[in-house]
Amino acid sequence: MQRTATALLGLITASVLVASAPAWSQEVTREDIVRQLSRFETAPTLDLPALKQQTQERSKIRSRNEPPPQKRTPIAPELMTLPAFNIDIQFDVDTPIVRPESYQAVGRIADAMVYSELLPYSFLIVGHVEANGKRESNVILSQRRADAIRDILANTFKISVKRLQSIGLGEEQLLDPSKPTAPVNQQIQIITVAKAAEEAAPPPPAPAPAASGKQAPRKHRN
Repeated sequence: MQRTATALLGLITASVLVASAPAWSQEVTREDIVRQLSRFETAPTLDLPALKQQTQERSKIRSRNEPPPQKRTPIAPELMTLPAFNIDIQFDVDTPIVRPESYQAVGRIADAMVYSELLPYSFLIVGHVEANGKRESNVILSQRRADAIRDILANTFKISVKRLQSIGLGEEQLLDPSKPTAPVNQQIQIITVAKAAEEAAPPPPAPAPAASGKQAPRKHRN
């Protein structure tokens, strides 16, 4: 009887561990990421400095009429129309320090970014935080975490910094508004935001003048 109970407990524990495993550990391949991020059609007009300021200012609102997290309008709805890949990155609590076990996930993102289909594109790394604690602090933390992922991609995996931008939206654009305190709202988003302009081919060289075959008449001195 004791062995049966122990075995049952082991099965329950294993089921919980599988159910709670982060999304990136479930055999997400480079091809999966490429497929999501390559669905790019048109570039939006993004003013990142203005959006950062707007996010910070909204997070400071203390009005009694301010709606609860699940009813707030998205602060950057234009980002919701772009190709995106959401990924669970494990950070130390309340810090932008990426845990060692998540470097493999960031590496998969880097592998996708250097794949031929994604080489022409640039990306926005978006940090989010669930609706716990102070809104203003959450925006700051999400920005620092987005910056951390950008820096790892650039410094560790050698992705060109010209292809990477970052922004933290805190809890101002929840990934699952119906569950504002759920862990899903801490995911990092990789969003395709632009495609490099194709360089025009240089014009062909002008043809050299054809030789006439006749020699110019010589001038005689008097």
